[in-house]
Amino acid sequence: MKIQFNTDKHIEGHQRAEAYFANELETALARFEEKITRVEVHFGHENSAKDGVKDKRCLIEVRPAKLQPLAVTEHDETNEKAFRGALEKVKKVLTTTFEKQKEH
Repeated sequence: MKIQFNTDKHIEGHQRAEAYFANELETALARFEEKITRVEVHFGHENSAKDGVKDKRCLIEVRPAKLQPLAVTEHDETNEKAFRGALEKVKKVLTTTFEKQKEH
């Protein structure tokens, strides 16, 4: 499973933060590892340089093998909170998707 991080010009991408988020992704998605080829994480700041409520965005796109990409988005006050919310959403989407596959 390859993991790629992207940030807009208003978010600083630090290697330490990327390593932390990559580790969290690998741990959370470990049970799907054989079924996922790639994960892309996009961080953004919705209000540019201005501060606002829940203006940090985290989009996680997962590419399951032999299926269309799945994407979820979460907005929150910090990148970490947005990431956690998006991670929970993506786990639910993957669980549902792979359970439906088993039924067919």
